[in-house]
Amino acid sequence: MNGAKISTVKDTGAGVSALSGPSVISKQARRGKSPSAVSRFFQKYNILPSILFFVFWELFSRVNETAKFFNPNFLPAPTVLLSEGWELAKTGIITDSLISSTIRIALGFVIGSAAAVGLGVVMSKFKTVERWFSPILNLVGPIPTLALLPLFIIWFGIGEFPKVLLIAWTTFIPVLVYTLDGFKSVPSTLIRSALSLGATERQVFTRVMLPSAIPNFLVGAQVSLGLSFSALIVSEMMGAKSGLGYIIVDARNYFKISNMFIAIILIGLEYSLFSYLLKLVEKRVMVWRKGGLRDAIEK
Repeated sequence: MNGAKISTVKDTGAGVSALSGPSVISKQARRGKSPSAVSRFFQKYNILPSILFFVFWELFSRVNETAKFFNPNFLPAPTVLLSEGWELAKTGIITDSLISSTIRIALGFVIGSAAAVGLGVVMSKFKTVERWFSPILNLVGPIPTLALLPLFIIWFGIGEFPKVLLIAWTTFIPVLVYTLDGFKSVPSTLIRSALSLGATERQVFTRVMLPSAIPNFLVGAQVSLGLSFSALIVSEMMGAKSGLGYIIVDARNYFKISNMFIAIILIGLEYSLFSYLLKLVEKRVMVWRKGGLRDAIEK
């Protein structure tokens, strides 16, 4: 009788494995199937949406040349822009502009972020400093970059310093707000636990508070990056002799629509590069961070 039970269980187990076997094998086969090099490249860099965007742009521009929905000169095809961009690059304008814009955005972004983190540390440590600085920051923070640029030019001239300072100021406010929020969001239980284990005030800050505030700081950096590029282009549109914003102003003055689109595309590409570098830093610093719906559901 025990043998019958055992055989029944064995038969049942065999039936279950037989029913679930093909799906399990197919899942394992799908998991074991290694993607091609092209698939791995597109999965890693996620450039397929951008490629499709330019493909649709090309198709629409070509259709517009025949259908004449509006003046075809107002929306040149990407292949036309590529050809004219190559001719423009031969003159050296694109290279000089890219170098100038990259130096300005890098300096302004780093200076603004460093100043925001420094002030955020002081404001989180001393309540008196936060009480005095918060109303001032709330007063001047919402002022748009375009409104400050004429003042910066009057005060500091039309050299590189006012441009970098404007970018640094635009970066400063969002990074400071997110950094402060990160320091305030540290669970008090973690601080009390560290103190009960004998940690000094410096160790609590460097090993508990600072790591907890890093995610917020990186979010603020991502938010301020787009604003910093806006400040860069605005500053280069006034009183600059090089830069991507200068190309746009020059194209507007001489009605060079193609040059304007070339500069706009280069701005988008450079922003994408900086954003990708920030995400690399985020992955490197926060390898421990996982969460959300995608990580909760097993695939």
